[in-house]
Amino acid sequence: MNSIGKLGAMQKLIKGGRAMPAAAISDDSVLVKKIVAEHSPEGIEYDVRPLLHIVEDVLIYSTLSSDSATTAALTRADHVEDRSHRPGHTNMLEALSAKIDRISCEISYKTLNGVDAHSTTIAIFDMLTIYKWDVKIVLALAAFALTYGEFWLLAQIHDTNQLAKSMAILKLLPSIMEHGSSLKPRFDTLNDLVNNILEVTKCVIEFHDLPAQYITQDISAYTTAYNYIPVASYWATRSIVACAAQITSLTTLGYEIFTSTDAWELSTLIFKLKNIVDHLRQLLNSCHEHIGKKMDAEAYQMLRELFSKPHTDNMKVLKALIYAQDDILPLYDGVTKKRVSLEPLRRKNVLLLFSGMEISTDELLILEQIYNESKAHAPRMESRYELVWIPIVDPNSEWIEPKQKQFEILQESMSWYSVYHPSLIGKPVIWFIQREWKYKNKPILVVLDPQGRVSCPNAIHMMWIWGSAAYPFTSSREEALWKEETWRLELLVDGIDQEILNWVKDGKYIFLFGGDDPEWVRRFVKEARRVATATQIPLEMVYVGKSNKREQVQKIIDTIIRDKLNTQYWSEQSMIWFFWTRLQSMLFSKLQLKQTDDDDHVMQEIKKLLSYDKQGGWIVLARGSHIVVNGHATTGLQTLVEYDAVWKELADRDGFEPAFKNHYDKVHSIVSPCCRFEFSHSMGRIPERLTCPECRRNMHVLTTFQCCHDEKIDEDFFVSTVTPPTI
Repeated sequence: MNSIGKLGAMQKLIKGGRAMPAAAISDDSVLVKKIVAEHSPEGIEYDVRPLLHIVEDVLIYSTLSSDSATTAALTRADHVEDRSHRPGHTNMLEALSAKIDRISCEISYKTLNGVDAHSTTIAIFDMLTIYKWDVKIVLALAAFALTYGEFWLLAQIHDTNQLAKSMAILKLLPSIMEHGSSLKPRFDTLNDLVNNILEVTKCVIEFHDLPAQYITQDISAYTTAYNYIPVASYWATRSIVACAAQITSLTTLGYEIFTSTDAWELSTLIFKLKNIVDHLRQLLNSCHEHIGKKMDAEAYQMLRELFSKPHTDNMKVLKALIYAQDDILPLYDGVTKKRVSLEPLRRKNVLLLFSGMEISTDELLILEQIYNESKAHAPRMESRYELVWIPIVDPNSEWIEPKQKQFEILQESMSWYSVYHPSLIGKPVIWFIQREWKYKNKPILVVLDPQGRVSCPNAIHMMWIWGSAAYPFTSSREEALWKEETWRLELLVDGIDQEILNWVKDGKYIFLFGGDDPEWVRRFVKEARRVATATQIPLEMVYVGKSNKREQVQKIIDTIIRDKLNTQYWSEQSMIWFFWTRLQSMLFSKLQLKQTDDDDHVMQEIKKLLSYDKQGGWIVLARGSHIVVNGHATTGLQTLVEYDAVWKELADRDGFEPAFKNHYDKVHSIVSPCCRFEFSHSMGRIPERLTCPECRRNMHVLTTFQCCHDEKIDEDFFVSTVTPPTI
């Protein structure tokens, strides 16, 4: 056949595909109307993934390498996984091989007889009415793979196999391979189209694999995708027909026949399929997001139910919180520096330390000390407990290299167990600890007994207050310790400053004071020393700073040193931090135990001191262990200033202690400063109601925004972005 004759035959072979009205081509609803109307699946479930794996292997190996056009060497062949002999493949092929063969013959027959692409596509769908959409596409793709794979198999081995050589001659392959370089752009375009067909196919399969129990027709993305699948199936199958026509033209008419119209058709189909893939991916992402939320909500509910049931040991609970599978070692041992399973925690008391990456060095050092003391001093049979750090990070933020390094530094500094990586902790767990255990951003220490029951929802407060004496860190132990406790100076400074405890033993008068006004500090120290000299009392003084404003506190300390003020001070910021952390822990411990009644003297005094700190400054006067006055800075200074004029005679007659307290109370009743408490949103258990420690009335609730300029904001805003599901 001469070139003119070949061209006429080729035009006849593909004539219908170009003769369709433009409106029909652009209107997808018109194109798929018939196949949608006749779509009647019998409900037979086929897992077509094994078949798709085989087809994909055929299409991957059927690639003309640009490095060796004449031998069609497959550069990726050595790196492609062999998936042709997996279980389930044989049964699938036995059930569908006859149908695949029929489709392959139908495509070849109609293509050779010049039937247009649309009609051929409809004919294929007519053969597949009883199958679901994903099965239809995979069967059509498998039928094409038979032709496409045979073509490239002969191309690859015809030089070395006599049978293949003879068959290749019948299919005009030698002349095609001789012009491989000039045909490469054509094959590249064909391969691009095949890859896009595969992408559409995978999207349709993925859509059909969506778990029905988590997604329904009332979900917009699901409904849109459901209605769009026939369109995607049509264009994928029509593209298969176009690819088959290209191979048929090569093996029947020769390599010369490839017009600009052919190139335009393939490029148009590639563009069309890419748009389909993008659209399906967007819809699938929306569906997966919806499913993810449903699954997370379900996992959250399962966690709640798990903690409401009795268990023989703690493993179910720990697996649900940390990592449920057995495929990896989820813990990191801080002693051996190796990864381990959850098994070392079985039937032990487990302290779960939840915190963000902002946990401070001060907190870790004190925790380390308490942890080691508890391990060393606890009775042998009762020392079966372990501490596990569970890092909580924003699941929506990107995990970048600086965060990984920060995490590794923290992990290496701990001598206890830690979760190997924060990504193991899922959203449901974060929701659970936020809602059930009131975690926000401040560290909490949840104690589980050997059966996985919560024996304390947050033991961090009793750890700060009593250290290892709080072992085994249960709520009952916390209650017992408070029953033994009184409002005394040791409660405030125990474990912080041994020298103050020595003064207590000696029965000295002790002023603890704080504030951020250097002028007030100068005057207070001067007046206190003057009155102490006048009354001839042994007085010691310590500047303890404030609960915040670290830089301002440091300036006060610098002033004390520079002006040589006759008072001691805590030079280490960690001591100041721990003093206020313990004091705040006392408040939260009482709140957690619901010991907030007005008759609780310790609670009222704690509230006073915390309130005075927020009002600017404070003083605590003690004689030995006994606290004489827990007061406001301004009132305390005024009391000292008025010694000579007002209460000197009373001090001479009754002594310094009752005289100071008597006059302080009088001044305080006149000045009557407001009381104020501030609860950061990072504090988990914020009380809904609080009574004033002065007048016992309910306090007003206000929302305050504050910036102290010299502080690092340690609020993690992900707390407000990870919202637990509505119960």
